[in-house]
Amino acid sequence: MEYVVGVLLALAILLFASVVGFDRDRSFYPTVLLVIASYYALFAIMGGSTQALLKELLVTAVFVVLLTVGFKRNLWLVAGGMIAHGIFDFFHGSLIQNPGLPSWWPMFCLSFDVVAGGYLAWRLRQRSVVTAEPTSLEVGLGRP
Repeated sequence: MEYVVGVLLALAILLFASVVGFDRDRSFYPTVLLVIASYYALFAIMGGSTQALLKELLVTAVFVVLLTVGFKRNLWLVAGGMIAHGIFDFFHGSLIQNPGLPSWWPMFCLSFDVVAGGYLAWRLRQRSVVTAEPTSLEVGLGRP
């Protein structure tokens, strides 16, 4: 059930964002990845574990660097970062013991992340991500 909800919620949110125009700015998808990456730290705080929080913040920092470089240089890095976060979700339990983490979260987040990364990649391939700066789409698509 977690996988189904993750897929459906990702599609609903991202399709809505596309139809309404939220994703016209190149900061939309990096912001989505920032929020996604921050949830594990929130769960560590809820679980009262400083050790888990520090580990989660370290991982979050890696994704923050990735999404920042992706925002500045190439949105394909953000799409890859979303998928990479889904892979991280798969291995999370064996890497970090986080007592505040709901048991269903990694499966939900994995499916959401992979769908979100795939959706962004599809939008980039279709050249349908509209951005605030005229030249930023070219940068997002990997063009100089």
